[in-house]
Amino acid sequence: MNPIISAYELLQLASGDNLSLQVYKFIGQQPGKKVYIQSNLHGAEIVGNAVIQELIRFFSSLNASQIQGEIWLVPVCNPIGTNQRNHIFSTGRFNSYDGKNWNRIFWDYEKYCTDLTEFAKSQVNNEPEIIQENYRAKIQQAWSEELVKLQQPKSVTVSKQYRAKLQSLCLDADYVIDIHSSSNQAIDFLFCFATREESTQYLLIEYGILMTEYDGDAFDEAFLKPWLALEREFKKLGKDIVFDVESWTLELGSGMTMNPNSVQKGIAGIKNYLCYKKVLNNSIILDRKPIKLVSRDTVKSYYAPRGGMIQNRLSLKTSVKKGDLLYQLLSFNKEEKLPELIDIQAETDGLVFDISANECVNQGEYVLDILAV
Repeated sequence: MNPIISAYELLQLASGDNLSLQVYKFIGQQPGKKVYIQSNLHGAEIVGNAVIQELIRFFSSLNASQIQGEIWLVPVCNPIGTNQRNHIFSTGRFNSYDGKNWNRIFWDYEKYCTDLTEFAKSQVNNEPEIIQENYRAKIQQAWSEELVKLQQPKSVTVSKQYRAKLQSLCLDADYVIDIHSSSNQAIDFLFCFATREESTQYLLIEYGILMTEYDGDAFDEAFLKPWLALEREFKKLGKDIVFDVESWTLELGSGMTMNPNSVQKGIAGIKNYLCYKKVLNNSIILDRKPIKLVSRDTVKSYYAPRGGMIQNRLSLKTSVKKGDLLYQLLSFNKEEKLPELIDIQAETDGLVFDISANECVNQGEYVLDILAV
């Protein structure tokens, strides 16, 4: 089957040129869930584009009877960030107009909803499918009011213009997958929200960070947080309910690279997950992979205690014990003294899962992350 390919105007530049998004839509023969998959929200994190390209090829080989519902794919979802450069280095993590992280700007309905308790009480006797339909309509109505602000004479900022276009594509989705990588160098892992742990094993990724606290400004958070809030309201009313709505951030390897192993892991996990969710009806054998989930607050970041050059740093996925040597810092001075080689040791047990791309650091700059597993 061939996708429906649609272009959506994003922003007009001072030169008169227009930036746009291109969406590839695969519509199944039977109605069902909507899946939204995007990549490259941060400029240097390009690996998801290769994942989406291969998914387009795969879905194109199917016929409409093998897809139930619809799948939307949006590669290069942030052309501003993707095209941002310092010399040969792709940056694009922060919006150059206001300095904000491109993945900390999104609209979270929970922050605007003032009658969530009342809504839950009015719905408590309905079936989950009806509640989900009614709540989605409530979110969409609030979003429509938000979009009106774009048409006012004073308009809104670049960040709000951008998020308006991106979130409009996914607010009616059931499953959202946002493909990232480290902006540095990292192993493959995912972010997971509490009560959605069961699904993680079908994404076929070995490690995951369980989100216990979040402000709702990230893309995956903004999508799912209102639903988690409603579930908590029902729990207070004595009704345990988990809506079939999920969002995921997949962190596939390192920035500015398309590591083939990370690409294949992303493709296999997404296809397997869609089979698990019965969006794909084909001959793929459903697989499950045990995942090591750890709380986000167990991630320990290490920063340079002095300026210098990193030497003998442990490689990614190395297991460490408290007291093990993590790296050495070659530190120079202007005090008429010889250069110093400083040993930096692990404060806790764990796994090296993210390291800086630059081995030349100023005091206080990031060096590596240890994941407690």
